[in-house]
Amino acid sequence: MLVDHFPLVGLRLRTPRLELRLPSPEELATLAEVAADGIHTPDVMPFLIPWTDQPSAEVARAVIQHHWLRLGNWSSQDWSLSFTVFHAGDVVGQQSIGARDLAVIRQVQTGSWLGQRHQRRGIGTEMRAAVLHLAFTQLGAEEAVSSAFADNPASQAVSRKLGYQPDGLDRHLVRGAMVIDCRMRLTREDWERHRTIPVTIDGLTPCLPMFGINTA
Repeated sequence: MLVDHFPLVGLRLRTPRLELRLPSPEELATLAEVAADGIHTPDVMPFLIPWTDQPSAEVARAVIQHHWLRLGNWSSQDWSLSFTVFHAGDVVGQQSIGARDLAVIRQVQTGSWLGQRHQRRGIGTEMRAAVLHLAFTQLGAEEAVSSAFADNPASQAVSRKLGYQPDGLDRHLVRGAMVIDCRMRLTREDWERHRTIPVTIDGLTPCLPMFGINTA
């Protein structure tokens, strides 16, 4: 079976409302369609690489290719896992977590997107809480980092709610204009003080070596 050779396909994170896991081919197609239907209004761009400015068919294809690329380039020293997020059985978005040299650096980074029709329902907070639980309770992380543009208050609000603290600013060129990127950092101690969402994890043990975790 595939899970015997690539155990990440058996990994499941669950919160009271959500399930996070790798998608089947059909579910990946649905995820691509959710992105093509819209993640944000045309007047804003929340991503450093404006991949959602493409025609909808190309946006969908980009989601599929990015999913395959991350898994195909997987290394225990440099990995990024993009979970598909399910709410009441429906595909609603994507939550990623990644790290380099996690066993030494002890830091993860996260990123996410939600289809527009699923936003403003607390799903973004819950799905990030799931991967933070994975990082801090199972993968030995000591800090998590994220960022959001200054004109993306919703993402910044999620970070603050989960205990992140400001970690400086960066300047980037997006759509031909300068944007301010607000970095955020979450320590294990602040995460513990702010955690309120219960998370269960299944299928993790065989995955640990893929995350660079020594199980010997």
